[in-house]
Amino acid sequence: MTVIRLELADEERFGVTRELWPRWFPASALAYLAHTELGISVRALSRLSKCHPSTISRQISRWERLRDDSLIDETFSHLRPKTKPQALRISQEEPALMNVMTPDCKLLPDDQTFLAEARRILRRLSEPRAVLALAADMEKGVVVRETEAGTTTRTAVVERSVAQALAVKDWIVCAVDGRIARYRITPAGRTALGELLAGAENRASGFAEASAAFDMRGARVGKRRVCVGETPLMILSRRREKDGELFLRAGHVSAGERLREDYELAQMAEGANYDWEALIAGEVRTATRKTTQLSAEAAADRVAAALLALGAGLGDVALRCCCQLEGLESAERGLGWSARSGKIVLRIALQQLSLHYESLGERNKMIG
Repeated sequence: MTVIRLELADEERFGVTRELWPRWFPASALAYLAHTELGISVRALSRLSKCHPSTISRQISRWERLRDDSLIDETFSHLRPKTKPQALRISQEEPALMNVMTPDCKLLPDDQTFLAEARRILRRLSEPRAVLALAADMEKGVVVRETEAGTTTRTAVVERSVAQALAVKDWIVCAVDGRIARYRITPAGRTALGELLAGAENRASGFAEASAAFDMRGARVGKRRVCVGETPLMILSRRREKDGELFLRAGHVSAGERLREDYELAQMAEGANYDWEALIAGEVRTATRKTTQLSAEAAADRVAAALLALGAGLGDVALRCCCQLEGLESAERGLGWSARSGKIVLRIALQQLSLHYESLGERNKMIG
């Protein structure tokens, strides 16, 4: 017999336990599953949640409409119990729904993984003209963004289970349906991104009261001014020379995006605390490990190799502007450079970075 407990306020509302379900999974969705898959009546759920039956009914109707989204429908379909329970017992002394299906941990990402991936993917989707593309028969999706040159740049790879979770949370919504569906960030997703970034910055600044629910291991922020949405690389990619040519070529932008993708993946490693500045300065060394391409450790090795190939100066500006999204003016001050010199040095760094990736041959391709 499996008992599922909701946390905090949800526990009081629904009287159900959620010991095996991640905290991010909406309580109203669990109530919907209890009604549709286990046959628990609206009135019974109303008694447990101590709210009017019409509220429960509206929640159930809402989730039924949302199942028109293929990602949400996939999630709920995978959570169906293999067999219907023979009996349900609702205890008045300790309200609980018994014999509720147990979620498959492979289908629902755990809280730490979900929050870390949500910050990474939502930040990419907050960029102008960015969408998450998902094909029906693919295990992974990709975030792509239209460039000033009219081409598309792939900026991130997303596990299908993470995309499903983002859809269930209403942080992304399907904008174009079809064989390859395209999802965009929602206003709720932008709000969530702000909370995730604020939580990460609070912890980086040493605020112990930062919520543990937003425990993600990201880049150090400190007093640096970082960009959300319009990154330094995106701003430079729109600028043109006097002859009308773009300031950065497509290969330069792609190289910068590749470095940032690996950097963000590296930050997801358990206990990640890389001192990239010391690496560039030659104060620490890195060792290449035999790991899979998609692992955080392998991504860290690729970042280290790229930064070492750039060396001091070029590596510093690439790290600050491409990876840590520090503004050009802030990077110039931090590095002690003269005003308006950062964009020239960053372009040189991207040129060298592009040559570095080209030297890797097939390994130059972005993951996914």
